[in-house]
Amino acid sequence: MHGSEEEQTRGVRRRRGRTVLGRRVRPGDRGSASVACVSVVVVTAVLAVAALAGTQALAERSRVAGAADASALAAADAAAGLVADGAGPCARAASSAAANAVELTSCAVEGLVVTVVVTGSAALLGVVVRAAATAGPPPSARDQTGLGP
Repeated sequence: MHGSEEEQTRGVRRRRGRTVLGRRVRPGDRGSASVACVSVVVVTAVLAVAALAGTQALAERSRVAGAADASALAAADAAAGLVADGAGPCARAASSAAANAVELTSCAVEGLVVTVVVTGSAALLGVVVRAAATAGPPPSARDQTGLGP
């Protein structure tokens, strides 16, 4: 009894069950920390996959926009007669699009101004990305030559 009186005067009481960090653990609480940890890991993994997919879509958009610009410039060069291979502007745009791993979906030529539309898809997501670009002489040069729209 001497020991229990001494413990009671210090404010410590002995009970059945075990204690973790000064808290008593109930028998039904065993393993609850594991469930919480697994939940945190799953949520983190889902957020990481979503971030990866979003960044891939943004990168694909930039790549397709660059391919559209390159295709429009190649077609404008052909329309201006700066390329000696004899291919038409839309054929040059299709060739440039294929070299950039995108598909030419539209090509419109108005004098020396060429507008192209290309599509590509993100490998992981399978999302189709579309971009348009226009190339030709600057507006001031079109006004001087009378070739502009």
